[in-house]
Amino acid sequence: MGIEVRPATSFDDVRTMVGPKRPDANVCWCLSYRIPSKQNLALHGPERGALVQDLVRQDPAPGVLAYDGDEVVGWAAVHPRADTSFARNRRIPQVDDLDVWSIWCIRVRPGHRGSGISHDLLAGAVEFARDNGAPAVEGYPVDNGGAKVDLTMAYVGTRALFEKGGFTKAADTTSVLNGFPRVLMRLDLT
Repeated sequence: MGIEVRPATSFDDVRTMVGPKRPDANVCWCLSYRIPSKQNLALHGPERGALVQDLVRQDPAPGVLAYDGDEVVGWAAVHPRADTSFARNRRIPQVDDLDVWSIWCIRVRPGHRGSGISHDLLAGAVEFARDNGAPAVEGYPVDNGGAKVDLTMAYVGTRALFEKGGFTKAADTTSVLNGFPRVLMRLDLT
């Protein structure tokens, strides 16, 4: 059986992918780009998980999950750019006025990496955006030229991953992550 990508409607599975081992820990929960910076900094411990639980109940869901059978093995955050901090980000330009969707986090569980699941997640995120009426979808990966990216910073993806998913470079950014420039990659869905 292959990898199946579905909307992230299970809080338990989202918690498995992006939540902390300890409920009181202040980990990202994939909120740092999803909500305004001030709100992100104000949330502590269990408040972060509670907000994600609310987001999972909303339509559309806050992203997609990849499954190998019944086991959750991956996560991709995808949502309308207008609902993310990218709508106001000075380092990542807005190419035009289309109501594009953004993909900003792709995470595969340890033990499942290196088997192509990030490609499945990217394709699933694109399909999810398309199904929800997105005219285009963007990502903001590092342009690492094939060099190794630190695992903790690899969540944004690489230019090569997005190119293999049919995206093309739409703009340079002034954002740098792990010493690599980030580029704005875009896929037209109309």
